[in-house]
Amino acid sequence: MNRLVLLAGLLTMALAGCSLGAKTPPPTPTAVPSTPAPPTLPPVTLTPTPAEILVIVTAELINCRIGPSTVFETINEIREGRTLTAVGRNDTSTWWFVEDPINPGGFCWVSAEVTDEQGDTSQLPITQGSLVTVTDVVLRVEPSRIVVNCSQFPQTVFFEAEITTNGPTLFTWRWEASTGAISDVGTLIFEEAGTQVINEFYQVNAPNEYWIKLLVLTPNERVEQVNFPVSCTP
Repeated sequence: MNRLVLLAGLLTMALAGCSLGAKTPPPTPTAVPSTPAPPTLPPVTLTPTPAEILVIVTAELINCRIGPSTVFETINEIREGRTLTAVGRNDTSTWWFVEDPINPGGFCWVSAEVTDEQGDTSQLPITQGSLVTVTDVVLRVEPSRIVVNCSQFPQTVFFEAEITTNGPTLFTWRWEASTGAISDVGTLIFEEAGTQVINEFYQVNAPNEYWIKLLVLTPNERVEQVNFPVSCTP
């Protein structure tokens, strides 16, 4: 009887050992939905509103010029009582850079002495003066045509150019001829807007179709050319 009890105990222990040695399967992972990150908005850059001040013309008739001084060319004239929009000033606040009331989209300068300001003009940005340029060149040759005896060479030809600028500037230029001749660089000072004259002469030694060019170097590049025929008779 004792032997049966012992055998039953041993069998129970063996079954329990098998049960303890078995591995429990791991739990099945549960997918957790991810929450998308909120979109990142670009930084907002605020553009400051340009300052604008109204100014009223107080003189009977004033000049609106290309630059902040009386040495600059007048673009147009504005009558008393006209209200202008100033968008800039010079560094001494003696001239206002205004929207041109006669040329939409354009700008010009009026003197503070002939306007009444309707606001704090110190808020206006300091604006540089307008670009000075050569606005017109009139080139002439004298004589414009040469017909001489073939024994009468060389012949002298004179050139003249009227130069107009819209303000004070340093004007430089050079002459070039169809024969390959090139002059030195010339200089001329414009103390204010206006017209000045330069001239040159040149000799030709045979009949031909000649030309001469005036090359404007400063304040802006420009080229003007004039042609002159030269012929001869035996």
